[in-house]
Amino acid sequence: MKIAVPKERRDHERRVAATPDTVKKYIAMGFDVVVESGAGLSSQLPDELYQAAGARIEVDIAALYAHADVVLKVQRPLLSGEGDLDELALIPRGALLLAMLSPYAAPASVSSYAGADVTAMALEFVPRITRAQSMDVLSSQSNLAGYRAVLDAVYEYGRAMPMMMTAAGTVAPAKVMVLGAGVAGLQAIATAKRLGAIVSATDVRPAAKEQVESLGGRFVMVDSEEVKEAETAGGYAKEMSDEFKRQQAALVAETIKSQDIVICTALIPGRKAPVLVTDEMVASMRPGSIIVDLAVEQGGNCTASRPGEVVEVGGVKVVGHFNVPSRIAADASALYAKNLLNYLTPLVNSEAGASLRLDFEDQILAATTLTRDGQVVHPAFADHK
Repeated sequence: MKIAVPKERRDHERRVAATPDTVKKYIAMGFDVVVESGAGLSSQLPDELYQAAGARIEVDIAALYAHADVVLKVQRPLLSGEGDLDELALIPRGALLLAMLSPYAAPASVSSYAGADVTAMALEFVPRITRAQSMDVLSSQSNLAGYRAVLDAVYEYGRAMPMMMTAAGTVAPAKVMVLGAGVAGLQAIATAKRLGAIVSATDVRPAAKEQVESLGGRFVMVDSEEVKEAETAGGYAKEMSDEFKRQQAALVAETIKSQDIVICTALIPGRKAPVLVTDEMVASMRPGSIIVDLAVEQGGNCTASRPGEVVEVGGVKVVGHFNVPSRIAADASALYAKNLLNYLTPLVNSEAGASLRLDFEDQILAATTLTRDGQVVHPAFADHK
């Protein structure tokens, strides 16, 4: 069976879906692995490393996809009209497509996968259960995004992060506030603490309090009965009531005035990012302060953020980089590729020459499969059949 690993063609994407280490493991399972020439260059993985691992390097994109049984990608394939190449049209009928397909952002693409008779699996839908932890692409990529967000903030910040006591005087430590204590937020807290900042954080989920405090942060949250049910069974934050949002906004507004750096990480799957930092809050911050909005591509947690830009508003810099995990592409690719390997390995029947054994009743496959046999099968996208 053949695995195809194409070069990512969407803007701002530097990651790759397989590394030489995962290629070796696929080959050991009995797969033939074909990698498009240059696919790993932006992740510091030249073609020679893939060849040494046993992969075949292909220059011709049509030959890369021809007869592929499995296609491994980072982002969803380009469709007709989205670029110079219709990637989906090149994927063989019946092939398995594994990627972060972003179906909520591009719901019309789901019916395209069905029309192409591709078994499309959205890796960001991997359920948060124990046996799927090693497959969780959202966690692996968010972890790096939280780390990089702090580094991006420090780059823009014109002062030192830790307290410094010198003969010439004392430099006060930076104050950092993290909005959202999920995977990205917790890594941002840990990174800011390692750099010597005083860190506070807020989240709607009461379970986050212990996690924040275990990392040395101060937890800031409205005391409300509503927070007891603020977390879904999958571990994500729920949409809160307007009254709770009002109270939380008032608390954040009061706290944010004294902060030097604010890291925004709050996302709700399938929905526009909640607004947590208003124009008035930005105006209340001191000149030289920094806001990094990791949710900018889903509407943004900060009203002043602009996708792909660093803007200055009243002396406050608001950072809204695209695709933050891709800004640390080498490690992001390594973790993502391992997630894919861990997802695909249980599906391989090695006793039958690396054939695939797909049990769509399995909890993980049921949660991630968008289309198969020419049909949209994921209940969240039933309207896009």
